[in-house]
Amino acid sequence: MRYISLLAMLPLLLPSCDSITEKVGSARAVPIHFNQDDEWRDHWYDGNAEVNVYETKQARYQDIHPGKTVLIFVTEDFLSDKQVKNENYSDKTSTSVLKTNLIRKFDTGVYDYSIMTSVFTPVDHKAFPKTLKITTSSQDWCGQSFMQLNHEQNKYRVRQYSYFEKEGDQNFTVDDLMNEDEIFNQIRFDPDLLPTGSKNMLPGTAFSRLKHIEFKSYPVTLTKDTYTGTDFTGKNPEVYKIVFPDFDRTLEIIYESKFPFQILGWTDTYAALSGEKLTSISKMISSKRMPYWSKHNLEDSHLRAEIGL
Repeated sequence: MRYISLLAMLPLLLPSCDSITEKVGSARAVPIHFNQDDEWRDHWYDGNAEVNVYETKQARYQDIHPGKTVLIFVTEDFLSDKQVKNENYSDKTSTSVLKTNLIRKFDTGVYDYSIMTSVFTPVDHKAFPKTLKITTSSQDWCGQSFMQLNHEQNKYRVRQYSYFEKEGDQNFTVDDLMNEDEIFNQIRFDPDLLPTGSKNMLPGTAFSRLKHIEFKSYPVTLTKDTYTGTDFTGKNPEVYKIVFPDFDRTLEIIYESKFPFQILGWTDTYAALSGEKLTSISKMISSKRMPYWSKHNLEDSHLRAEIGL
């Protein structure tokens, strides 16, 4: 399955989370890349989201800590100028995006972490070749941090807030290079489009906060190959490897090479705050397509156990 054309103005059903003005199921007209048999459209505009749950072992301090990760993919209408969800459907700047919500929760001794990253990548790559928005928030018992990237005038506007003195209340711009956080979306569009070779890349916003590094572009080496390991299983798995020499860090994302290119899991190896090199790993334990935003009643709680939460 590979993209070959841009079809204009097709009515699609777009789900989204609850809002007082939400019109769930209303027909929207958006430009979108499709393949010959509309496989991508039929999958991603069926009125559901894809909810994936992973068993996570997260490196932090000097140990590997147990946790769970939820990775959600869903399409929705997005205002390209305001860079928020389109709720009233009267604005001509609306475009369809593939949204990632990545929620990691893990314990560190007596206290816990919760880290959430959201990525909004337009489906119409010709009109919007760059991811429009990325946000990451992190909470632990020490405090909170928040980071947001907005694509503006061929740059990313970065706003960063943190309880750490050196990281708090910053507002700056960086080059609009490819960023680590959008890789999952790029795989779900088409892994054949992933770049390889020596490039410069913006690191993941969550990684930047966990390692307390300066947020800017860094050199990377990018490779794509058949996955030959045994930790992950799926349909013809492939691995996309990102090496950051500046951090002696290797991120490997394992995904199915057949549509819909599911993310089977990932490993992330680098020196923890203790200085010891450790590997975090997340392995898929379930995947379910469902309209989760309508499953908020008490009687829906059983679904959490069904997906491994």
